[in-house]
Amino acid sequence: MATAAQWIEGARPRTLPNAIAPVLAGTGAAAALDDAVWWKALLALLVSLALIVGVNYANDYSDGIRGTDDDRVGPLRLVGSKLASPTAVKTAALICFAVAAISGLALAITSAWWLIAVGAVCILGAWYYTGGSKPYGYSGFGEVAVFIFFGLVAVLGTQFVQAGRIDWVGIVCAIAVGSFSSAVLVANNLRDIPTDTESGKLTLAVRLGDARTRVLHLALLTVPFIATFALTIETAWVLVGLAALPLAVRANAPVRAGRGGLELIPALRDSGLAMLVWSAATAAALIFV
Repeated sequence: MATAAQWIEGARPRTLPNAIAPVLAGTGAAAALDDAVWWKALLALLVSLALIVGVNYANDYSDGIRGTDDDRVGPLRLVGSKLASPTAVKTAALICFAVAAISGLALAITSAWWLIAVGAVCILGAWYYTGGSKPYGYSGFGEVAVFIFFGLVAVLGTQFVQAGRIDWVGIVCAIAVGSFSSAVLVANNLRDIPTDTESGKLTLAVRLGDARTRVLHLALLTVPFIATFALTIETAWVLVGLAALPLAVRANAPVRAGRGGLELIPALRDSGLAMLVWSAATAAALIFV
């Protein structure tokens, strides 16, 4: 039976910046419209955190029952390592999705009812990333989904529930966060190219190949800093977001150096940290200036 520490590790806490960053950026974008609502920001954060933990457990379950985690290089997987039963991990995923659904419903009731449909699509997207008979994560669409759900939807959704509308600042922030978030997944899938190829998991990294995947990681980490300069139209203080640049450079270093396997784990960590620092700094500039 898995210990509490192993359940926490199975939730993949290093991915939590992917949930926190879009809410920070979206709240900053709402503040730029003078409409930040803090309790809604906290509810949006709960939705985002519950979704990402839910999708991590769902991936653990789906990959585990398929056997694609039998020879895993990366972080602990509960089903693949046989530390927890598939049923228990599936139940944990469904509980997280229920928390996200209830929190999202509260936001929809106080904002716009059509957000219920958006939330339903997000939950279905989380499940079918590796679940179902034809998971889209096995067909090379994982990075696109992450860009959409943890970039565009999460940032613009956070801005909308607070301000009642979106604007160009929110869109630029959404593109930046989506690029960062996709870079995290690209680093993950770059590390897993050998095992994913063997198991028939056709991620974008497998389709592109090692060399082009490394170029993609660099390109995705470059986009947010282009976005920073675009946001100076709103306020020059957003240049504080450049504080994330050293982290982005460090994140790309093992990718650029041709490292593989466990040596790429720092690329995941630092890509997420760069996203978190960029989002926090940019949000602070938009909120307090």
